Amino acid sequence: MDDTNLLTSLQRDSFDYFIHEVNTANGLIRDKTADNWPASIAAVGMALTVYTIGVERGFMSRGHAAQRTLTTLQFFADSEQGTGANATGYKGFYYHFLDMETGRRAWDCELSSIDTGLLLAGVLTSAQYFTQDNAIEQKIRELADMLYRRVDWQWMLAGSQLICHGWKPETGFLQWHWEGYDEALILYLLALGSPTFPIGPDSYAAWTTSYEWKCIYDIEYLYAGPLFIHQMSHLWVDFRNIRDDFMRTHDADYFENSRRATLIQQQYAIKNPMGFEQYNALCWGVTASDGPGNLVKKIRGVERLFFDYVARGAPFGPDDGTLAPWAVAACLPFAPEIVLPSISHFQHLRLREVNPYGFKASFSPTFQAEETHKAGWVSPYHFGINEGPTVIMIENHLHDFPWKMMRENPYIHAGLISAGFDGGWLAAGKTSVQNANTANTANNINKANPSALSEDEKI
Repeated sequence: MDDTNLLTSLQRDSFDYFIHEVNTANGLIRDKTADNWPASIAAVGMALTVYTIGVERGFMSRGHAAQRTLTTLQFFADSEQGTGANATGYKGFYYHFLDMETGRRAWDCELSSIDTGLLLAGVLTSAQYFTQDNAIEQKIRELADMLYRRVDWQWMLAGSQLICHGWKPETGFLQWHWEGYDEALILYLLALGSPTFPIGPDSYAAWTTSYEWKCIYDIEYLYAGPLFIHQMSHLWVDFRNIRDDFMRTHDADYFENSRRATLIQQQYAIKNPMGFEQYNALCWGVTASDGPGNLVKKIRGVERLFFDYVARGAPFGPDDGTLAPWAVAACLPFAPEIVLPSISHFQHLRLREVNPYGFKASFSPTFQAEETHKAGWVSPYHFGINEGPTVIMIENHLHDFPWKMMRENPYIHAGLISAGFDGGWLAAGKTSVQNANTANTANNINKANPSALSEDEKI
């Protein structure tokens, strides 16, 4: 296959995860393909974005996608918001994992700020896409706007300038806040852009002061070890040629930074300082992923420590020889010249399945499983938060479609400008921010949740 056909085929296989691993009665998406496993709200946000791509690529009809989307948004709009231990959410936020059937909190997990952010990115994508003048698409826009406006971002600061990781009804706010460069870039932008409960630019400034700028393999960049951190916010936001104060100081932008992070990951595999099997220019990709298990195993005379699911990172670890093909595919817009050969290599290693769901989640050539595979140990599961970036970033690379939609979203505009971004496409479209408080959106929230309006918005 040529490159475009290869990528479209892989995209279609990953797309099917969101068609099959779903409860069609409420729109919830299973976190991973394991028996009795709960839903992930981050995977739901990706699904809402993936459905729009499915329509554009002919994978599903617009009517089917709109109905799926409406079912999902209606569930979140109607689900219990309260302090009860078995609620679905509180203050507009939602629990990280939800029971697939009941939609209630699973595993005593936290009310998650970042996963709510990823959910809302998909919610806003739905509103941006479904713009036809019919009852279903009008309702999608109304619900999406209400869900975004309902989130009390100020409450999630928990008395700090930095956004808190989350909250539990039994113990209150978690002790951790989002600091250091991480996947929270999209979270801060959404919180800054809120017309109802926005955080201030001082919060964003406090976050960026915790960044670490490093030079690794003679490449300077804003450091984060796991590859997914350099991808997650980019699923929805086109950071090409737009800069905040931090990036202006370093004469870069977040897109270029992710390109450099991608190149560093490949260089790490080439240098292979820990001597793992099969690490090379074609075989790389260290990120948060499934693993062989928490155990110690002697391999070729070397005692190796392996992990289960953990946020692996490069070059400073943790790393146990486990690689994630999906994370390489999701780097496609940043560095296609090194990603495309690696995608072909992973296929050669028989890490691609045609239904179900494209690439295997992760593999470890160093860890030899009982049933020998060309790639060593291979995860038996697929994960929604792996399949979503695969679909979305292939789409951004080939067609610029999700990025184009969200370049026109007034809330993303507002968040970027509040954070101090300027330049590129943003400088040409600042006036669209004014659309965030149009009569249409004001009427939507007034119908759904009038108490969430400020006095100015009620006028």
